[in-house]
Amino acid sequence: MITKLKYARSRQAIALAAALMSVSGVLTAAESAAPPEPPKGWETTAAAAVTLTRGNSETFLGTLSLDTKRKWETDEVSFGLSGGYGDNKVNGATTKNTEFLQGYGQYNHLFTERFYGALRLDGQYDGIAGINYRFKVSPMVGYYLIKNEKMTLAAEAGPALIYEKLSGQSAHGYWAARFAERFEYKLTATTKVWESLEYLPQVDDWSKNYLLNFEAGIDTSISKQWSLRVVFQDQYASEPATGRKQNDMRLLAGTAFKF
Repeated sequence: MITKLKYARSRQAIALAAALMSVSGVLTAAESAAPPEPPKGWETTAAAAVTLTRGNSETFLGTLSLDTKRKWETDEVSFGLSGGYGDNKVNGATTKNTEFLQGYGQYNHLFTERFYGALRLDGQYDGIAGINYRFKVSPMVGYYLIKNEKMTLAAEAGPALIYEKLSGQSAHGYWAARFAERFEYKLTATTKVWESLEYLPQVDDWSKNYLLNFEAGIDTSISKQWSLRVVFQDQYASEPATGRKQNDMRLLAGTAFKF
């Protein structure tokens, strides 16, 4: 009787193991047959801000920007273009107080999950600051100090070739060092904040000639595609164009559309 009971239990154990193996095989086959998650496409955002006054003063300020980026397994690409125009009318005479156009492109190649090499190109025109043109070419290395779903913090460093033409000066070029960082944090599922800082001192004149660019912003969604944002920008040049001030600050409040 005991022998028969042991035999029955053995048969049950063998049957249970076979069933588990069959289920495991079915699940494995299903996972293999499932299509891989498609890579993300281009993420593009267009933003606009407008300020208009009428009455005792007549002023206009409008800015537009377009940013796009895409990430692959080991590569990252981003491009951006922005421009603005503003004027002030007094006694029938119109005076421009804002006139700029700038753009950038950056390519990152990741050697590890966090360490990457990069190439960045920048172009800038600012009629009020007396920048007829300024171009920057910056090969560099970077590292993600923080990189997760909610937060990223990257630091970059490398040489930069700057070629510019300032009002009242002849065109010239010089070598600079570039040190930069960028931080982004998702406060909630619909709100993010970001901050970036870029320091470019001339390599043979660190204390006298340098550029310092800072930006901070907040963006909160009001629908799947529309959002409201506020951005603060500060651009400092220790040696500005003739007759111009060193510091230029902007506070932009407007709306953005995500494609």
